[in-house]
Amino acid sequence: MDIRRIMVTGRMYRDLEKLALLDPKREYLFLPEAEVRAHHFDWADGYVAFKPTESFHFGKLRWVHALGAGVDAFLFNREWKKDVLLTRTIGSFGQKIGQYCLSYLLADVQLHENFQQHQLARQWMPSQTKLLQQLNAVIFGTGTIGEEVARMLSIFGANVIGISRSGAPNRHFHKVHPVTEVQPLLPQADWVINTLPLTPSTDRLFEERVFSCMRGAGFINVGRGASVDEDALFGAIERGHVRRAVLDVFREEPLSAASPIWSHPNVVITPHISAITGLDEAVDGYLSVLRELENGQERVSHSVDVSRGY
Repeated sequence: MDIRRIMVTGRMYRDLEKLALLDPKREYLFLPEAEVRAHHFDWADGYVAFKPTESFHFGKLRWVHALGAGVDAFLFNREWKKDVLLTRTIGSFGQKIGQYCLSYLLADVQLHENFQQHQLARQWMPSQTKLLQQLNAVIFGTGTIGEEVARMLSIFGANVIGISRSGAPNRHFHKVHPVTEVQPLLPQADWVINTLPLTPSTDRLFEERVFSCMRGAGFINVGRGASVDEDALFGAIERGHVRRAVLDVFREEPLSAASPIWSHPNVVITPHISAITGLDEAVDGYLSVLRELENGQERVSHSVDVSRGY
């Protein structure tokens, strides 16, 4: 694929100006999102960003490269032009999200919050902690990120069950089940972790019927906020089906200061930081795909199956 003119936008656009020096054969245009206009898409045949701008249209584009692992901003509720290649950044997202999840599981089994409360009250109250080997974790999503979370938890001996659309085996999980068979597995889960992308089939996947199957499980969402029915989640917390929720993603971001989620005693909020794209991995990932396009590779690494949405 012969790509000659590339537009780069989004929060990293200034940092990515080094691409023009690393790749002098092509013309680059670096713009903040607010300054991108419709005519820019009639100039560029390549577009690099975290998401489409308000003025986005396919114009002369032949290639779109997402600077993050998720591509729902490009595909969800949007008809994709079939002859435009969509690729994404992989980098170390799996490791980052795996360590994020592991940190909360460890803090939970080691009773960090309990001991902190005892310290504030100047109380000496020994309690027996658990081992990760005693935990059952159900992970929704067995792709690049889900399998890395599973690998990390398995190293510590946790029993890790995967949930995917097909139920195809994956060596990092003790067993993988199709999503249609998930409900009988949830009552035994100590933690349920969502790593799924947002697609029409995962939109509000976690609703009352799913949460009602849990028996005091912890819930971590590092997938997409729109995959969770927040009212159903809070109802499940109130009824004791979900003991604790760790939420890194939300349907609307940034989360409104008026949202009652902020003050919920059984919810931990982080501002979509479980896997932030680093500058080096953004540059390396982009250049790696670009080299493959130059070489005319039939199968390009990190390409997205737009029919599946990931």
